[in-house]
Amino acid sequence: MVKFINFCYALAFTFLHVLVTMFTYFEVVHGANPTTTFSVCARAPYPEICTYLIGKTSIETPLDIRQTAIMSTLSRAKQAYTLVSAMDLSSFGPKAQSAWADCVELYEDSVYQLNRSLGSTNSHDIQTWLSSASTNHETCKNGFHDFNLQSSHYQTFHSPLSGYSKYLSNSLAINKAITPLTLSTKQLKGRRLMSKDNFPKWLSKTDRKLLATPSSGTSADIVVAQDGSGDYKTITEAISAVPKLRKGDSRFVIHVKAGVYNEHVEIKKTIHNLMIIGDGMGSTIVTGNKNVQDGSTTFRSATFGVSGAGFIARDMTFENTAGPAKHQAAAFRSGSDLSVIYNCAFRGYQDTLYVYSGRQFYRNCLIYGTQDFIFGNAAVVLQACNIYVRKPLSGQKNTITAQARTDPNQNTGIIIHNSAVSANSDLKGSVGSVQTFLGRPWKQYSRTVFMKCTLDSLINSAGWLPWSGNFALSTLYYGEYMNTGAGAGTGGRVKWPGHHVITSASEATKFTVGDFLDGDSWVPGSGSPYTSGL
Repeated sequence: MVKFINFCYALAFTFLHVLVTMFTYFEVVHGANPTTTFSVCARAPYPEICTYLIGKTSIETPLDIRQTAIMSTLSRAKQAYTLVSAMDLSSFGPKAQSAWADCVELYEDSVYQLNRSLGSTNSHDIQTWLSSASTNHETCKNGFHDFNLQSSHYQTFHSPLSGYSKYLSNSLAINKAITPLTLSTKQLKGRRLMSKDNFPKWLSKTDRKLLATPSSGTSADIVVAQDGSGDYKTITEAISAVPKLRKGDSRFVIHVKAGVYNEHVEIKKTIHNLMIIGDGMGSTIVTGNKNVQDGSTTFRSATFGVSGAGFIARDMTFENTAGPAKHQAAAFRSGSDLSVIYNCAFRGYQDTLYVYSGRQFYRNCLIYGTQDFIFGNAAVVLQACNIYVRKPLSGQKNTITAQARTDPNQNTGIIIHNSAVSANSDLKGSVGSVQTFLGRPWKQYSRTVFMKCTLDSLINSAGWLPWSGNFALSTLYYGEYMNTGAGAGTGGRVKWPGHHVITSASEATKFTVGDFLDGDSWVPGSGSPYTSGL
């Protein structure tokens, strides 16, 4: 009888919750009182801008506020792009011009991301694209920082762009504030993002089949082979041919046969839904050695860079051979939203894998490096991967991650799940003399979580390394959950306000593939490490 009464209470509570949710949803979409509307502005970091926009336009609901905020931000992004494009470069040397060229591309991409946001009703897509635009803004500055030119050159257009930064932050906060109110009942219940064959459900059945089929049995649209047996001899030539060869918006597959391809590959945002399949890690290798010391920005140093959404790579190795003495030298950079990287290797030293922006999923990958070698500001989960720490420069400390969240409302972070961290062969004899840490905070709201990983003895007992003094120690979020191995003990970990030894499964679930990469669902229960849950 008691169980029946409890069941009735639970049913009544659930029904009441659904009614409240439906009522709130109706209010948000179909009309809201001024108190509700202005409370959304109160959540913005710059409420005066928000209330100014309300007074200027005919706004009836929080959805109107979001639309107006994004429209105003888009207007300022266009102004930023025009300003940067028209700059007088007569006083810019080669390095400053390199950083400037990045900014032109990044602000153009921000206009694209904001246009996508303006045309969408999906709050979590919008949050991803706004986060990407915000990352672009920061990366423009980073390019000048790479060459120590921030005071002499970046300041020439820093002030006019500061207003744009405020509008971006407001848009992120406003969209996040109304997201719970715009979810349907089905979304509130949550949904799995992993199919039975262990690939994300945003992939079509065809894509999942392609990932599971050996390259020898794959039907590719074009083939790259150095020996001339394919359609093209270089990856760059093949990618250049995609726009004229593809039909419609369907998946386009490039098979890159075994070989070492010494080329700098860039896949622009206009080339999306592209899949590149190699003949296996160690067989199909894309290599380069661009680096900051020799005049490339960190952004542009990547041997292989991709911006187009929906990118998939399988059975490849990407490497940067510049070496530890050249410092920042990326092997792979991805700003591809809803991308999947499967069974690939990334070899470098400092800044190997640049998880730049967007939602990304890596599975069964190998990552090699020394300092900050998994870094960036994507919403990314690396699952069932092996991370190998290499021997750094003499006196240098190793840091596996350097996450770059600059705004607390960005839905970004580096999540490493069910993976293993160990010393590479060149470091094994020096583990006792080289300190290795899980990460350090590149930006103020840096967010990184290690869950159910095997951490070898090379991990320093403190776990995490400061970036500089007390910077970000109270605003970052560093989490550890159910890790094992000689380096997993948390008794000697840092005592920073932002460090969390996670003991709650519900807290950890926030960082699973199903919940974190989509951002709009609660994934109940847990499955195997290869599913959407824990």
